[in-house]
Amino acid sequence: ISGSKGKFRRIMAVAFWILVWEAVSLAVSDPLFLPSPWAVVKALLSLLSGKEFYSSLWFSSSRIAFSYSLAFILALAVGTFASLSENLAIFLSPLVKAIRSIPVASIVILVLLWVRSRNLSMVVSVLVVFPILYESVVSGIKSVDRKLMEAAEVYGVKGWRKLWYYLVPSVFPYVKNGVKTSLGLAWKSAVAAEVIALPQFSVGSYLYEAKVYLDSPSLFAWTVVIVVAAAVFEGLMLFILSRMEKVVLK
Repeated sequence: ISGSKGKFRRIMAVAFWILVWEAVSLAVSDPLFLPSPWAVVKALLSLLSGKEFYSSLWFSSSRIAFSYSLAFILALAVGTFASLSENLAIFLSPLVKAIRSIPVASIVILVLLWVRSRNLSMVVSVLVVFPILYESVVSGIKSVDRKLMEAAEVYGVKGWRKLWYYLVPSVFPYVKNGVKTSLGLAWKSAVAAEVIALPQFSVGSYLYEAKVYLDSPSLFAWTVVIVVAAAVFEGLMLFILSRMEKVVLK
């Protein structure tokens, strides 16, 4: 019952803000500045009927998925070694903090000087996501109870069994939080890179095209597509992590 109530409340919250959107749109009475929800729905249906929509969505989502996977693997590997070596952690600290502090727009412009426009979103996404996941891994490993690890040694638990039963369960919650934080940023940074680089058949290029032609309904429709795609990507990743968590914490 509580689950049904929660879903009902969320639906009502969405409905409320759509009504607010409609009311403000009527008050403004200018579709260029704020199109109505119905105009955006019609633009979205028009997008869904074209082949270009699906090719652009695949172009962007596949690159974001690849770059996020790459950043995740790099963060696990580098974060583990940095946790075991204080010298390596000190060496990497200025670089990681600098990358995390640089605005996404600056990263996009700088990277555009070095890579092709088609690959820009992947590189930018990795650079934005990596510091968050790296720090999550490092924090998780540092949080491991040393007495627990010593107890494992006393009871003869070594090698991969020690890693699996003692280290991974302690680190997993930190990694999961890092994933939750970085998933949205992966999409935001990648689409921002596409808007600037304008690779062919990408979501960002069509978003920019809608802005150039002052097609506000299409601009809002593409924004809805990005939000939904990011939510689906996040839901898939969290589902995979929840399944892994059951195995890890079993």
